[in-house]
Amino acid sequence: MYTGNGKGKTTAAIGLALRAIGAGKKVLFLQFMKSKAYSEHSILPELSPNLTLETIGKPFFVIKEGSMTQEELDKWRETAVIFPPGQPPREYMELVEKGMKKAELALTCGEYDLVILDELVVALHFELVSWERVKELIENKGEKVELVLTGRGATPELIEVADLVTEMREIKHYYTQGVMARKGIEN
Repeated sequence: MYTGNGKGKTTAAIGLALRAIGAGKKVLFLQFMKSKAYSEHSILPELSPNLTLETIGKPFFVIKEGSMTQEELDKWRETAVIFPPGQPPREYMELVEKGMKKAELALTCGEYDLVILDELVVALHFELVSWERVKELIENKGEKVELVLTGRGATPELIEVADLVTEMREIKHYYTQGVMARKGIEN
C-alpha cells in the first residue's frame, strides 16, 4: 500500500505496474475517485496488452465537511462536492461499489497477476465504501494475486492487515507557494 500526505502514491503504483508488465505479468490498474483527466491515461493503455487501465470516478472530487480548513475548501469549491460527515453522496457510493465488484472479479478470476486499486484508500476515508467491504476484498483475493492499494488517509485497521505499507510524507511542496498541478508532473 502507498499512503500518506505526500506526492507520489499513484506514480509509485504506475512504476510497479510497468515493472510487472516488463516481467510478462498481467495487470489491472483500477482508479477510484478519478476521471480520465490525468496524463497517464494517454500512454498506459498503449504500453502493453497486459495492462488494463480503468477509471471509476466523476469529474468532481468529494470532500467531507470538517476534513479541511476553510482556506483549503475555498480552493476546491468549484471542483468538489462537499458533504456532511456520515452522508456521502449516493451516486459516488454507487460508482465505488461498481469498482469494488470489478476488483473482486479481477482478484479471483485468475486473469491478473497484479491488481492496483488506486485511490481506494481515499474512498474508504470518505466513507464511500465500508472497512468491512475493503477487508472482505483483501481476504478473498486469489492466493497468487498481488494487490496494491493507494491513497492518503489509511486507517490503522488497513495498515494492520497490509503486508507492505509505504508512507509518502510531504516535507515541502511548491503547491503551498501557489504553483498549481502541472501537466505531466502532478496531472
